[in-house]
Amino acid sequence: MAKFFDKLVSKIFKEKPIDWDQLEADLVSSDLGIRQTMEIVDELQSLGRKVKADDVVEKVKSHINDILPEDEQALSPLENGKPYVITMVGVNGVGKTTSAAKLAFLLKNQGYSVMLVAADTFRAAAVEQLEVWSQRLGVEFVKGAPNADPSSVCYTAHEKAEREGIQFVICDTAGRLHTKQNLMAELDKIKRTLQKHNEDAPHLSLLVVDATTGSNAMQQAKEFSKAVTLNGLVVTKLDGSGKGGILVSIYRELNIPTRFIGIGEEPEQFEEFRRQRFIDELL
Repeated sequence: MAKFFDKLVSKIFKEKPIDWDQLEADLVSSDLGIRQTMEIVDELQSLGRKVKADDVVEKVKSHINDILPEDEQALSPLENGKPYVITMVGVNGVGKTTSAAKLAFLLKNQGYSVMLVAADTFRAAAVEQLEVWSQRLGVEFVKGAPNADPSSVCYTAHEKAEREGIQFVICDTAGRLHTKQNLMAELDKIKRTLQKHNEDAPHLSLLVVDATTGSNAMQQAKEFSKAVTLNGLVVTKLDGSGKGGILVSIYRELNIPTRFIGIGEEPEQFEEFRRQRFIDELL
């Protein structure tokens, strides 16, 4: 999002009268959405004076601050000793499998025991990728036979984790196209199967979206939320051309908070989302 604001501020600093139509277009292009854009522009126009670059920046920052919730608490193991189960969902190509591995790395570095579960059983490359990650990170790994029922793999992994006292289980599900309802139904089956072990599982369902896809990420969030209760986002590629405004729009419309962000390719370039830091780094 910072690159967008650099460009916007450079325009305003040219001391020319603001082209309000162009400002609206620029704000929409930041993935903030039409509704939020119109609110910001209305507030700027109501100032009754020449609008400066600082006015635009501060108004956008204030608007985002008012929308985004307080930061979520850091993940911690369940007090009853059972595994804390996390499911990773999302379409192919958004960095879901890599994000699952990075989350495992983050939790391990916090001193917790972690298991990665390859529940994307229909894509051999995804299983192999996650297995390589597990070896690299030194965490437990569970996979099933090719084309095995994903829910059965998750069930077996939960049994093993509970038996071995592993604190976090991260299930990487298939990269489903959100238009395929039969595949979306598998997410519900995974949930129902896990609940045979623990009625509260999965404890966290994270939708992984690519910040560079803009409105497509919103559509994915809408469709996946119909199939499973989503209680967190992982927003990837915020280090690239992704502007980040989409995470604000998704929270406002669907009430799904951003929990983690990916800012690079390496395992350590993955962190818990912090509202104030996000806002401060807009410029």
